[in-house]
Amino acid sequence: MGSPIQRRVGQVFVPVRDMAAAIGWYAALLGFEPGAASHEGTIYDIPTDGETRLSLDANRPDFEASGPPRFFLWTDDMAATVAHLRALDVRITSDVEDIGSVFLVQFEDPDGNALMVCQRA
Repeated sequence: MGSPIQRRVGQVFVPVRDMAAAIGWYAALLGFEPGAASHEGTIYDIPTDGETRLSLDANRPDFEASGPPRFFLWTDDMAATVAHLRALDVRITSDVEDIGSVFLVQFEDPDGNALMVCQRA
């Protein structure tokens, strides 16, 4: 059975309430120079490596930040990642876990969105 829908993720949207604060926080987290939001200040495309795009979205500021992480980011150095999160005073919500194929750590952005970083085992 085929489908015209491709099994490739094009873009992930992260809901935020305060776009300027979110851009600054993600810039510090991911190491990029912050820029201006588009779409009348409601969308900010984070520079990414690879095909999948990551955007901050302030179109629905009344969202509920709950549930597990909806995506993860890669790292090659989990210890350096955890140290970086701590240096930024990020709320880390899990210990580093070894689930066999990857090591992972979970944390939250200032809006309470659950985020995760993984390192291949």
